[in-house]
Amino acid sequence: MTGFLLHLAAPMQSWGEHSAFTHRDTAAHPTRSGLIGLLASALGIPRAQAIADGTDPDTLFARLTAVRFTVRVDRPGTVMGDFHTVGGGYPQHLTVPTAKGGRRGADGATIVSTRHYLTDAAFTVAAEFTDDALAQRCAEAVAAPHWPLHLGRRSCPPGALLLLRSGISDPVAELERVPLARRLPYTVPSTGTVDVRFTADQPFPSTGAHPVARHTVTMLNDEPVQLTARDRVYRARPAHSITRRLPAELCAGYGTAYLDAVATYLHPQGATP
Repeated sequence: MTGFLLHLAAPMQSWGEHSAFTHRDTAAHPTRSGLIGLLASALGIPRAQAIADGTDPDTLFARLTAVRFTVRVDRPGTVMGDFHTVGGGYPQHLTVPTAKGGRRGADGATIVSTRHYLTDAAFTVAAEFTDDALAQRCAEAVAAPHWPLHLGRRSCPPGALLLLRSGISDPVAELERVPLARRLPYTVPSTGTVDVRFTADQPFPSTGAHPVARHTVTMLNDEPVQLTARDRVYRARPAHSITRRLPAELCAGYGTAYLDAVATYLHPQGATP
């Protein structure tokens, strides 16, 4: 098992899970379809080839659906709703196209929708691969993507620090060591720890340090079957969530303070860069 860490932070993110056109939701954390779509975009997989329906398991997109993700919620962010309009105020020849190839009439040209976003959220994601070559290829693609990447929607580009670290033998375990993109709480518990939420597409193993006593399982409709331009199909899958206590000293704050903490994590004192 090998993989890498991603840091997903931006002014806005949006991870739709059961969106319709007029009402577009966001999940509380990155979805599998969103993360797989991000890797597919980085690799330059065309929409027409984004199919994983079992007919050809050797395609590059189908191989991406074997990647396992564990998401650490550094900051949950705040849900924001945006009242959105499309196509209003234009003459008919410039209004929104219809499915029949025409244009919407002037009296019904404006399309109204509500779109939801996560603001000020930050996540650290462990991507696990059983294929070392694919892991390296994906990491290189994220560092130099074929197409621009986004956090759920094209209007939500990622921050500069996206690929946090690659070539990790156990990226999930590394989530307990990489700095947290959050401020230290004003009052630190006597245990010297902070509660951190994790979610994954696989059950969490029980260990001596982290006995799995209480966790939640929900169903999300975000396992991609195909992400073609006009026909997107998903399957439901279980999402496992748990809260763990991590050392409060991992709280690295925002901005340059967080970047300094990451630099120290990547290049400890005395280590060769």
